[in-house]
Amino acid sequence: MPELPEVETVVRDLRPLLTGRRLVAVRRASDLALRRPWDVAWAERVAGRTVTGVRRRGKWIILDLDDHCALVAHLGMTGQLTVVPAARELAGHTHLVFDLAPGDEQLRFRDSRRFGSVTWHEGPEALEALFRDAGLGPEPFELAPAVWRASLAGTDRAIKAVLLDQTVVAGVGNIYADEALYRARLHPARRARDLGRAEAERLRKAVAGVLQEAIDKRGSTIRNYVGGNGAAGDYQEEFRVYGRTGEACPRCGRPVERVRLAGRSTHYCPRCQPAG
Repeated sequence: MPELPEVETVVRDLRPLLTGRRLVAVRRASDLALRRPWDVAWAERVAGRTVTGVRRRGKWIILDLDDHCALVAHLGMTGQLTVVPAARELAGHTHLVFDLAPGDEQLRFRDSRRFGSVTWHEGPEALEALFRDAGLGPEPFELAPAVWRASLAGTDRAIKAVLLDQTVVAGVGNIYADEALYRARLHPARRARDLGRAEAERLRKAVAGVLQEAIDKRGSTIRNYVGGNGAAGDYQEEFRVYGRTGEACPRCGRPVERVRLAGRSTHYCPRCQPAG
């Protein structure tokens, strides 16, 4: 599933390709339902509007329009949002096509598993309500130490579960939770409330550091993720524990182990990340 670094990469790719361009028309290229259905009435609201900006909130992509409305995309597990030549053959699992002007290009939303979506929102208030209803927490790069410590102190959950909770910190998913815990030398099953002040701060910095490095590498392409210009990511080459079950820990050489926590496969080094 695309996480914060992948979504941020899509945003950075799309920003120069979309900002200042007009959405001439939009059409559905598939009758299959997405997680949040596209309302055909939105096509008239979007047609003729100019994209004034492209930004991210958590794992959401926001296309700001010149009438103060917005298109909001979520990539789900397999979503792709790319700008391509209009003459290019329509790839399978393409659900929405936006014609762009000037130029002869299209913005296309493709999603094989259909857990993603593109929706229209009328004004800043509607957008704020979307994220408020989702309970979206602070961005990892803006997470205040005191707020972070309070979130940990108030729960008996495993620290891995807390990292995956979008109401605590927005944008972190399975890959980068595992990598951040390894960097911070913390066992993923440790109770959040048991972490000391120094451990909590080490983890907060590890999360931000891992995410920034992944952004610099254009995210991680494990299966079908690509950025907004169609290029893949490279951070998968930097994984220390994620997906490396049985392989040697790059720090101590002990085999990486895997357990299931918070409903997700979790990878860690039993020596570098002791349970105690």
